[in-house]
This record gives sequence, C-alpha cells and structure tokens, in this order.
Amino acid sequence: MNQKIHKIRKRLKMELDTDRYEHTLGVMYTASSLAMCHGEDVEKALLAGLLHDCAKCIPSETKIRLCDKYHLSVSDVEMKNPSLLHAKLGAFLAARNYHVEDREILNAITCHTTGTPHMTRLDKILYIADYIEPGRRELPNIAKVRQMAFKDLDKCLYMILEDSLVYLKSRDLPLDSMTEKTYQYYKEKLGKEN
Repeated sequence: MNQKIHKIRKRLKMELDTDRYEHTLGVMYTASSLAMCHGEDVEKALLAGLLHDCAKCIPSETKIRLCDKYHLSVSDVEMKNPSLLHAKLGAFLAARNYHVEDREILNAITCHTTGTPHMTRLDKILYIADYIEPGRRELPNIAKVRQMAFKDLDKCLYMILEDSLVYLKSRDLPLDSMTEKTYQYYKEKLGKEN
C-alpha cells in the first residue's frame, strides 16, 4: 500500500467513529478486490474506498452549512435527508483536505450513494463495494449480490438499485431522483422487463 493511502488511513482513524472506520476498511479492501477482478486500477479503488465516507460522521446541520459555504448544491431530498450529502461533500473534502486530484476517484465518491447513469467501472466498483463489504449482513439478497459482483458489474448494480428502491419505498423514506434515474438506465441497458 502506498504512503499516501497509509497516511490518509491513519488520519481517518482519528476522524471517523470506530464502526465507520471499520466499514471504510471493508469498502477499501472490497473495492480493491473488485478492481483486480474487473481490470480496474487497484490504487484508485483503494483510495476511493478509503475516502468514500470521509464526510459521513459530520453532523447533519454541519453538512448543510459546509455545502452552503463551499457552494455545493443541496436538493429538497438532501435537506430532508442530509445523510445523502456525505457523498458530494466527501468528494469535495477528499480534494480539499486529502489532496486527491484524480477526477475519476472524486466522481466515484460523489455518486457512491445514489449512483448515476453511465457510471464508469470505478464508479460501479465503489458503489458495489459499499453495499457488499464484509461488515454488511442485514441486506436482502446479499449472498447473490456478492456473487454477481465478481461476475458482472452492471447486473450487480441493477440488483442493488432494485433492492434499494424497494427498501426506500417500503419505509416511505425520501428518494433521491438520481437513484431512480440510475435504476431506469440500468434496467433499460440490461433489457429488463417491467
């Protein structure tokens, strides 16, 4: 592991709570495994996984205030559920505080919560790694999703999006329109029926 990743890891251990830090390591290692399997740059996957939740432990009101301060847009859904802001704010902080300049890594961090149509391979790897890392046990279809992650990223992404939408709708939770758009995009791409 390179020095930059090692330094960031030490810093995050101080900034994140224990459970979030353990999750972060799980995502980092899962993303690197998926990168090896699917021919993606392993160092980029490690760094994206390590920093994907760097803004997660920031209190909701502070997230909103920081987004305002740094001119990051906040949608109505994000105002209702400020937890969603950790992705875009995390990408900003990864650049500002951790000196990540690689646009591909920053974009992967930005879309790791809601997804986006036309995701890059790194985007998909981070999104999937966040969902399947070994600490996640309570999610529906997790065994099938984990198997699919190492076979077909698009099919795996579609399975996760479908399960996420069912979960959000069943609990009447705020739904970011980007998640729905991403789901529809991959549904069409894979030729799935209604």
